[in-house]
Amino acid sequence: MDPNQSWITLTDLGRLFGISAVFCGKLLGEAGMRDSDGMPNAAALDGGYAFRRPEQNANRSILWNQQRCSELLLEKGLQLMDEQQLILQWADLLSALEEGSPSVDASPAQMAEDLPVHLVPAVNQRLQVIGSSFQVAGRETVAAGNSR
Repeated sequence: MDPNQSWITLTDLGRLFGISAVFCGKLLGEAGMRDSDGMPNAAALDGGYAFRRPEQNANRSILWNQQRCSELLLEKGLQLMDEQQLILQWADLLSALEEGSPSVDASPAQMAEDLPVHLVPAVNQRLQVIGSSFQVAGRETVAAGNSR
């Protein structure tokens, strides 16, 4: 076990993504990290994804590498809770700006210039889900539009 790495329980790993420990374990199993009994397999242990402490209680004796396991879950399409919150907030803000407000003189397109590029697809998807017709344009389009 590398002491410089963050080692956390399956419950805590799931919380980072807003999912249950059970679902988190299922996804790690699908990624080839758990055996049929739900324990970390040799690939997980040898690859530094999991660590088994020498304790009697099986649930508390297993720790998961936060960084490595998070990368697996991100590859499965999950998003960290912090990013999920950002996506919801950006979508709500841009949708409200699209509807207009006499007290705000910024357009949704102007405000979207500050949106982190990696969040654009998820924010656009969320805007569609909440019924907004606004979509954040690609960075090239936004930058070109500002060179007036």
